[in-house]
Amino acid sequence: MTTATRPPGPPGLPLIGSLLDLKRDALATYLAARRDHGDVVRIQAGPPGLRAQIYLVSSPEGAQQVLATESANFRKDNVFYGEIRDSFGNGLLTSQDEDYLRQRRLVQPLFTRRRVDNYADAIGLETEALAARWADSPDGVVDLAEEMNRFALRTVSRILFGQDVEQAVETVHHAFPILGAFVRNRGFSPLRLPREWPLPGHRKALAAERALYEVCDGIIAGRATDGDAADGEDLLTLLAKARDEDGNQLDATELREQVLIFLLAGHETTATSLTFALHLLGQHPEQQDLAHREAAALLADGRRPTAADYAELPYLTKVLKESMRLFPAAPSIGRRAVNATVVGGVEIPAGADVLIAPYVTQRHPAHWDDPERFDPERFTPEREAARHRYAWFPFGGGPRACIGQHFSMLESVLALAVLLREFEVTAVDTDVPLGQGITLEVRGPVRVKLTRRA
Repeated sequence: MTTATRPPGPPGLPLIGSLLDLKRDALATYLAARRDHGDVVRIQAGPPGLRAQIYLVSSPEGAQQVLATESANFRKDNVFYGEIRDSFGNGLLTSQDEDYLRQRRLVQPLFTRRRVDNYADAIGLETEALAARWADSPDGVVDLAEEMNRFALRTVSRILFGQDVEQAVETVHHAFPILGAFVRNRGFSPLRLPREWPLPGHRKALAAERALYEVCDGIIAGRATDGDAADGEDLLTLLAKARDEDGNQLDATELREQVLIFLLAGHETTATSLTFALHLLGQHPEQQDLAHREAAALLADGRRPTAADYAELPYLTKVLKESMRLFPAAPSIGRRAVNATVVGGVEIPAGADVLIAPYVTQRHPAHWDDPERFDPERFTPEREAARHRYAWFPFGGGPRACIGQHFSMLESVLALAVLLREFEVTAVDTDVPLGQGITLEVRGPVRVKLTRRA
């Protein structure tokens, strides 16, 4: 029988533990905790009586145990998921038990590889519009964080809403950062006042929430009364028509909750991956030249890429995977232990908050040589096969792995192919401040200089 030990961890400050460190720079705190104390670390944050006990698990073996082999013992019952649920609804990201299984059965057929490949034309359309706008940029300098966020939002909105894309984009673009900051601040606060209290931050967040709900409900109601729209192939129409084996379907509220989760997970994550892929290539001209030549050779006639082109862009895929290793859109994944267990020889008590951090594991020096170096060749088939399955897991893992993995990869690789065919990218900002929110947050500009290729 394995003998469990009590976990080590940073001492923090006498009264509040590591609370200030987590608020100031959670990602750096996680990296330092693993470096100084090992693969299972207890981080204490908050004053006595309100102190959170977070168990950070950094090894691939530990990630696999929490997300896959013992996934039933680690639930989405922590504070962050509760805050996301309260703001964005109980969609596929946050639901559990029978709710989750029912939603998954309804939604899974809409995310098969064949179905997702049908979205390639919408991806190409939005990428061409972005490239045309970049070509008209007065000084050739753009902020990738802003540009990729709007591009990914427009793309997922077009796929969700079809011709109603313009109706949703501006509201979502304005409201999501407000709600994301609200969720983050409440998630890191040891004292969470009732949302209904009329505090300035609460009023601002609730106004953003109402605006989101109204635009989604309006589009959904319009579909219910528009016979032509009901025959469309956008994702909202397919969701509304989906039935399980008993003939059950999503009601209007459930439709809105799924739409909001898809908007959240389908644009912020892809935007992050594209931002850092282009930014890293902007600092590594040799790798950018290889990526450009691959894209230019495949799309030499200036055509719009198709889903079939995805398999013909192996180097760009390696670039994307390496970017997602260094800058995973979901830098940490939280769970709460149901029963006491042992992870990596350390006792995890029942009810404990457990944190799996791809941002940390994917920089683990035991599994990645020179882990801070950008090297797409880490992702050759041979080197991938030789690594632990959970040394790289930007889409999570186990039964709750991201349902949109193929969509995100397809969108990112095809978009990169078009943009690198058309432009040479040179980084202007080299140091990018990061933060931990619902997804990886960029807390400053990520500017690049664009040079139109002949």
